[in-house]
Amino acid sequence: MYREEILLQNYQAVCASLEQAAKRAGRDPREITLLAVTKYAQDEDVLALLKRGVLAAVGESRVQQAWARWQEDPRFRQFSHVKKHFIGHLQTNKAAKAALLFDSVDSVDSPETIQALAKHVPAGKILRVLVQVKLTHKETQSGLPLAQARHLATQARGAFENIDVCGYMAVAPQGADVSTLRALFRPLAKAFKTDFANHPSAQLSLGMSEDFEIAVEEGSTLPRIGSLLFK
Repeated sequence: MYREEILLQNYQAVCASLEQAAKRAGRDPREITLLAVTKYAQDEDVLALLKRGVLAAVGESRVQQAWARWQEDPRFRQFSHVKKHFIGHLQTNKAAKAALLFDSVDSVDSPETIQALAKHVPAGKILRVLVQVKLTHKETQSGLPLAQARHLATQARGAFENIDVCGYMAVAPQGADVSTLRALFRPLAKAFKTDFANHPSAQLSLGMSEDFEIAVEEGSTLPRIGSLLFK
């Protein structure tokens, strides 16, 4: 079997699982966008799915690597319609390139980062931003406790003409059981529904390859899938 066929089968299997999870929760699968995490994927694998036209959004976590791929490589540059999301911890000295390259920065956890991005958003562009919520006690993990994240979102919404704060993102503890995941996801999903009820393009980015079905059942609209796609 050719590699491209394997990748396409992987994609179709993930989409089928997303649809089933949505239906179990009584949700419309069309509410959910698959964010393909391409940061660790081989260029040839990403290009194979791009050429098939199945990827609407991709996630990268290293600004320099993403810049080299999506700005400097003509093979990728032709797919400018694909939405690019930054999902890693953003250092403020990388804000200029991030504001230029990405359509959305999904991992903001400080007012300073939002301010740095706002300074560099090109004229005429609106940069979408998600506030990252911290779901673990690990000091190495980025994000804010839910109450602080909600405060930041409230303060930043409408504060900048070129920044659209439109939701939350979180990373669940690796290896957590189903009941733990639901207990972590539900308060965040409830806060999201309250805080962004009237936002026409709000996003809740929960779930990765190992827990995305539970995340979708609990309300995620933007699960981040990498290893299941590019295995």
